[in-house]
Amino acid sequence: MPAFRLLVSFCLCLLLLFPRTGNSQECLDYRNLCIQTGDLIFVGAKTEQLSGAINRVTQRDSNVSFDHVGMLEIVGSQVYILHASTEKGSVSEPLDSLVARTQMNDKKLVLYRLQAELQAAIPQAITTAKSLLGKPYNWSYVLNDSSLYCSDLVERAFRHAEVFSLEPMTFINPESGKTDTYWLEFYEKLGIPVPEGKLGCNPNGLAANENLRLVGELSR
Repeated sequence: MPAFRLLVSFCLCLLLLFPRTGNSQECLDYRNLCIQTGDLIFVGAKTEQLSGAINRVTQRDSNVSFDHVGMLEIVGSQVYILHASTEKGSVSEPLDSLVARTQMNDKKLVLYRLQAELQAAIPQAITTAKSLLGKPYNWSYVLNDSSLYCSDLVERAFRHAEVFSLEPMTFINPESGKTDTYWLEFYEKLGIPVPEGKLGCNPNGLAANENLRLVGELSR
């Protein structure tokens, strides 16, 4: 027994001298899920208007259908979302605000988390995301440094760790094999060609990334 007690005392001393240096994040209970800083929240897509148009040409899985994404940050007892929204541009706002808007539109909110080995990238991602706040929404979806769209902000935030990658964009409706009518009219109004093949990213592509894991859906 003395030897066992000595071993226990030695282990306790090690814990005190060398505290855990893992990448565990503070956890906050929010609508039935454990929220952590750096988590990504995805907004379910609808079938009509811009939401439906985005999903029609980007959906990869019949069970995954998103049209918006943002990154979460816990500050005290409050959860904020850092995102580029069509209404406000690139902002940080209480997650409660997004929840209220999605409930009005009957949209679901789904939480994803970086794999454990990439958690160390989160502090720099938060810093980068905050440096991008204040930029207007990028309605052309053609990458530039003066405006942002939702998945663009998230991809840039984690670019230092190469979490996500840019891919050629497509605006072709898979059912018709032709450019989706919505996007033809959309870019005609902007006065620019449809940016087919230009590099970009989208919420469905990010959600399908192997560097993320599904946590669950927020309760309504």
